[in-house]
Amino acid sequence: MSAVDTMLRFFTKEAKDPNAPKPPPGSRSEREAKIKDKAGLVINIFALLLAVNAWYGGKLSSTVLNNTISANNQWSWYQAKNIREVLYTTQAMDTRIPENKEKFESEAKRMKADKEEIMVKAKALEAERDDAKKRSPWIGYASTAYQLSIVLLSASILAVSMPLFWGSFVVAAAGMLLSSQGIWLWF
Repeated sequence: MSAVDTMLRFFTKEAKDPNAPKPPPGSRSEREAKIKDKAGLVINIFALLLAVNAWYGGKLSSTVLNNTISANNQWSWYQAKNIREVLYTTQAMDTRIPENKEKFESEAKRMKADKEEIMVKAKALEAERDDAKKRSPWIGYASTAYQLSIVLLSASILAVSMPLFWGSFVVAAAGMLLSSQGIWLWF
């Protein structure tokens, strides 16, 4: 028999012989088949939870980054308006022409009003960013728990261990608790 035939036989599945003897009840291969049947579906469910959790974590990260940049832009604009307000106020005090004085004072008032509006926007962006920062670690912890639950499920198949199988549910439940904390911040 050649090495090629051996490798092909390794990678191809041959149909099971229906007349082959069945393993005794409760044997390792019967337990393994039982765990494989259950764990395959459960791994997909846990992977779905992990994917949704990762999506939400990415959304939070984007919010933190985008709002930090946007708030910094707002504060830069605020500073520019502040400089213009000071310049108009100074010009209004230095001018002797009444029309120019009124014009400079009105522009200084407009700059002050613009600054107030900008400050409100910047603070709102910072508040949203800070909220996302509070939620983000919980989502990261939940992702780790989901990954560990998938590892435990895989290990339960290899070790043919029902305690590992059920332990993966406990770890996944902890992941769901952490995810819910990241979403609702309830404790």
